[in-house]
Amino acid sequence: MNKEHNTRNHACKRDLMRVQLAHQAAKLMAEDGITDHAFAKRKAARQLGAADTQHLPSNQEVDDALHSYLALYQHDSHPGILRQLRKEAIATMRLLAEFHPYLTGSVLSGTAGIQSDINLMLFSDDAKAVLLFLLNRDIEFADGEWKARVGGHEETVPSYTLTGESGIQTHIIVLPENARHSGSRHPETHADIAAVGSLLAV
Repeated sequence: MNKEHNTRNHACKRDLMRVQLAHQAAKLMAEDGITDHAFAKRKAARQLGAADTQHLPSNQEVDDALHSYLALYQHDSHPGILRQLRKEAIATMRLLAEFHPYLTGSVLSGTAGIQSDINLMLFSDDAKAVLLFLLNRDIEFADGEWKARVGGHEETVPSYTLTGESGIQTHIIVLPENARHSGSRHPETHADIAAVGSLLAV
């Protein structure tokens, strides 16, 4: 009985630590503009004296805590910031409409802050199509590569970063056309132009 009680007690403490870490990581993301979940969780663990813990919260747990934090502490400023990011996102999506853009990440989930970036996925079997599109329209960008899971395995795909007049950065990755029909596009994590338009209409 005592052993069972100790096991339950240990599990309860571990779960409590996960909750505390999730809320501390959320606070860091909201206040310090950290956008990397893993970095925020590690920093939170150090701050709470649990640097060696193996029981870090999931990204979803941190996002849930972040939603709560923003609603509680930034309820006046956050909706306007989020709306501005989404307006910029849909303007870029309309510009790149021929590549079937999807919005992902914190601007879609609603956890984005003033220092957040916009994340878009485009689709084309021509690896240079987006590059030529940007060049032909004299759009300034930085190009690079990104590792993404395509068809169950990891591939290196083209990526581009655009910086708007407001200073907001938009990160774009270009996936092959078949990835668009892979069944892994979920409404809560991937929004097309119409879905982003609906968010702005609310």
